Parts: sequence; C-alpha cells; structure tokens
Amino acid sequence: MAKRVTSIDVATLAGVSQSTVSRVFSDMDNISPEKRRRVLDAANKLGYIPNAIARSLTTQRTNIIGIVMANLTSPFYPYVLEKFLQRFREMEKQTLLFTSAPNQDVDDIMPHIMQHRVDALIITSAMLSTEMADKCLRYGIPVILFNRYILNSNANAVCTDNVEGGRIIANLLLDSGHQNIAYISGQPNVSTNTDREKGFSDRMRERGMTEWLREEGDFFYQSGYDAALRLLSRPDRPDAIFCASDNMALGAIDAARYGLGLRVPDDVSIVGFDDMPMAAWPAYQLTTVAQQVDLMVEATIELMLEKLEDPDSRPILRLIPGRLVLRNSVRGV
Repeated sequence: MAKRVTSIDVATLAGVSQSTVSRVFSDMDNISPEKRRRVLDAANKLGYIPNAIARSLTTQRTNIIGIVMANLTSPFYPYVLEKFLQRFREMEKQTLLFTSAPNQDVDDIMPHIMQHRVDALIITSAMLSTEMADKCLRYGIPVILFNRYILNSNANAVCTDNVEGGRIIANLLLDSGHQNIAYISGQPNVSTNTDREKGFSDRMRERGMTEWLREEGDFFYQSGYDAALRLLSRPDRPDAIFCASDNMALGAIDAARYGLGLRVPDDVSIVGFDDMPMAAWPAYQLTTVAQQVDLMVEATIELMLEKLEDPDSRPILRLIPGRLVLRNSVRGV
C-alpha cells in the first residue's frame, strides 16, 4: 500500500511550516499569495488530499450538518431529505443522517449525535424536548426544527402555516356543499397535527358547523386506511374526509375504493395535506394543501447560518404559507 501523503510532506516540499499548509486548506486569509501558490503547487505534485478531521481542529467547524428523521417510510420525508442533501452539496457541506424510531424522543439518541461534533442539527418528523434543545445550544450546536416547533424553546423552527392550512380545507369542503365531514388526525401532541386540526375546527365552528366525525390516525398509510374503513362503514358515513397528511389520505382513498367499493369523489371526497409526489399520481389525483418544501428548506438553512454567526440571537419561528392544490378527489370544485 502506497504511503499516504501528509501535510508535513507538502510543507517540506513547499518550504513552509505545517501550520501554513493547514491555514491554506482552511481558506484563511492571512497567507501571502506567494506562499499559497507554493503550497498548492506542492499539494498538486504530491497528490495531497486534505484531512477534513484535522482541518476541523483548526477552524473549530466540522462542516458537517446533522439531520434527524423518524418517518422514513413516509414518502414525504425522503423527498424533504433529498432537497436538503441537494442544497448542502451545493454549499459543499457534508451531512450525517440520524434516524429514530416512530414516536421516539430524539433525546434518547442525542448523546450519540453529539459525539459526531456536527456544526448544526436539523430535526424533522421527530420529537425533541425543550431541555435537550437548550443543552445542544450550550454545547454550541444550533438546533433548527423543520415542519414542527416546540413552545418555549430556544430552537429555531420552520413550519408551514398549518392553522391557516386547516382553515383553507374547511372552507373548501363547506363551499363545495359537503354536509357530513370527518377528520382523521395525525399523531397527538405533534404541532403539525394540533395546528391543522385547530385551524379546521375553528373555521368549521365559525361557519356554523358544531359537529363532525373524527378518527385517530398516526400520519401513516395504514392508519388512514383503517380509520377511513371505520368512518365509511357507519350508517351516517361522511361525504368528505380531511386527512392530516397525504400518506393517510392515500390510505383513505384505497379504503373507499377497494375496501368498500365507493367512488372518489362521487361518494366521498378526500383531502390531504403535504402534496408529496404520490399525491399527483393518476391513480389518486389528491386535492391537498402543499407544503412549499423548497421555501421551507431555504428558510431552514438561512436560520441555521444566522444562528452559527450569532449563537445568542433570539429563537425564531418562521411560518411558510401553504398552497391549495385542486385535483380530482373533491366533488363540486
């Protein structure tokens, strides 16, 4: 095996100190153009590849961003992950993906995550305590929550305006003449679910609707399928179902069609939330509220960079408007 070229070899050939080589490859400014040229020429001649770990000791930055996800079986979050990976590649930053089990607190795996010395941590589809978010900040690791938030926390957060999204769907179903409407919830105590249901419920009451059907779900396909079967098997079955996520809405459509032989939207209208790629497939043509993922990713990165620049800045919750996408799963529109 060939001997690995080190920064000492480059320094010897260039006639400079090893620290000068380190500063050149850490993009520091206090190097003369002549010395920089000699170092780069020597590195090119020797085939030297900088050691990212050693460089991090000089810069106090690893250039690594941690991403925590739980619901990787949901089509929405791999889609979000690809958006983040693409942007970080463009920024020449590395990423480490950490996964937690559904409904598992990120606190359980945080000791493992913090050993990797990431520069910042983006948490999606997983739950983190206020105490752990504050602890990360004390260790110099900014935390940005994506698609959820924690009240009274020092963590920055970027979310769709889920309350307004729920109101939009209530208006859509009432304006299109539906009388017996049902809601299938996501995981309880998760901000995305509570805010969507709050907006929906508040708007229904504002427009004179005091009763509607409700079933528990968990954002996963099977829970949407099972909840829809229960709702649509009732004597007073709903004529419209709002599902707290597209994933559950696809399950609800399949339950209506293949479980009970109903027609969507003629017999029952079904609406989702997220606008994941499968929602537009011809087999579903799901009406939904789109989370504007590109804008959310950009806002998350912006907050991350601001927090790295100013660790003492106040926490920010940034809401991105949702966008109603009309397809063929709702009658009367």
